[in-house]
Amino acid sequence: MKKKIIISIVGIVVIILIAIPFIIKDKNPDVQLITYVAREGEFELTVTASGNIQPVIKVDVGTQVSGIVKKIYADFNSQVKKGDLLAELDKSTLTERARQSRSSLNNAKSDSLFARQNYNRIKTLYDKNAATAASLEDATNRLTSAVNSVANSKADLQQALINLSYADIYSPISGRVLNRAVDEGQTVAASFNTPTLFTIANDLTKMQVEAKVDEADIGRIKIGQFADFTVDTYPGEKFGGTVSQIRLEPVVASNVVTYTVIISAPNPDEKLFPGMTANISIITQSPKGICVPAEALYFNPDPSKIGNYIVDNGNIKGNKVWIKTEKGLKAIPVTAGATDGITSIILSGVKAGDELVVGIEKTVAIKSSASILPTPPPGGGHAAQ
Repeated sequence: MKKKIIISIVGIVVIILIAIPFIIKDKNPDVQLITYVAREGEFELTVTASGNIQPVIKVDVGTQVSGIVKKIYADFNSQVKKGDLLAELDKSTLTERARQSRSSLNNAKSDSLFARQNYNRIKTLYDKNAATAASLEDATNRLTSAVNSVANSKADLQQALINLSYADIYSPISGRVLNRAVDEGQTVAASFNTPTLFTIANDLTKMQVEAKVDEADIGRIKIGQFADFTVDTYPGEKFGGTVSQIRLEPVVASNVVTYTVIISAPNPDEKLFPGMTANISIITQSPKGICVPAEALYFNPDPSKIGNYIVDNGNIKGNKVWIKTEKGLKAIPVTAGATDGITSIILSGVKAGDELVVGIEKTVAIKSSASILPTPPPGGGHAAQ
């Protein structure tokens, strides 16, 4: 009988010892600290933008004279050198104008010769008092007019010859033909503006990205900063470049102000085509130091919700982080540096290896110790002895 009583007492004690933690948890619900170990590291601060890929030098080749395209010597994607003949206009009209100008010049020279001979004759008679001063003045005027006519005719002929030379369209640079805007037999008119016949890119192994950067971010962009970008045709592949120019002319569209930033991008394999859309990230800073999650600077524990942990805030008013210690949570003053919204650099106050608290997570509390008691046997009676 004594043995049964002892066994019963031991069983009751065991049940009470098991139930005590759950009863305490009812009063102080369990919490789990979310921590992060501070470490040395670095991250990148970037400005994102979009833009188009363009050749560094792109020239529109036009014509200064009107006419019918007689012959085309270059096509799309043709590789050309500076001075190569690209196209030829019909020269019949221009040649005729040059012939007429040359004929007019010959007539002017003939009139000039006659006027000079007449002047010399009148001058001789005037010197012998055989001609009047009025006749000498008239001869002088006719000679001057004839000389001026010769000069004008020479200018007209020169202009006609220049226009004739414009009928041959030459490449102003070496490069690749991106666009051919005319066909043989087509008439081009250069009356009010210069029509574009070809578009030539200088060197497709050297491209540039024309990025549109928002006015809120343009102050962070500096010449020489590194940038990477992606294009839709090569998913997952990144291309690199360097900021080479920041254009001051604003671009306003739908009340949004952007500035054009030029990014030089090598293209040795010519995988990048002109006009491709690029999604760009410009690296403005690469800070190094003690890296912690940004939420560590904003975490502020509520003493009523952290169970048995002791909170020591130290009456710190500035930036602080919370460190997990053996006694509880302790606030540490820190000097914060750069942040990208996810990670922050701590300049002082924390060293690598410190365990920072960034959050609290509640565990599921058991409301009663009855749930750990033995389950009664079927039928609700006592177990048979």
